Amino acid sequence: MAKYMLIMRGTDESFAAMTETPFEEMLETMGRFNEELIRAGVLVAAEGLEDPAQSVVVDYSADPPVVTDGPYGETKELFGGFYLIDVASKEEAVEWARRMPAVSGSKCEVRRVPGIDEFPQDNEWIIRERAWRERTGQL
Repeated sequence: MAKYMLIMRGTDESFAAMTETPFEEMLETMGRFNEELIRAGVLVAAEGLEDPAQSVVVDYSADPPVVTDGPYGETKELFGGFYLIDVASKEEAVEWARRMPAVSGSKCEVRRVPGIDEFPQDNEWIIRERAWRERTGQL
């Protein structure tokens, strides 16, 4: 099994269309999809994000980093939420992404999340992280 993040991306148009959808209807639609993921045993995490206008950006181009209010870049660079799923293959992750309810014009980026076993196991920081994951029940 491998973890994949399904990153939901929108456009100005799809964000506008989403705000026209009644909140209860959106919850019902997403809830049914979430239930499918849960029943299939593949859901690890899922979260939506607050309106990008409420965000803060930390820009590391300067020292010290500069903090500004507001969204980062253009709308097409923003993401509105994510699913983290644990599936057998990239193809299965893509199939789940294809089934995800989304507003027309939205996109979903599918990216594999490397596991701790893929890093050098003799590295001091990996050893510490593995111990923390074991203590917290993540491994």
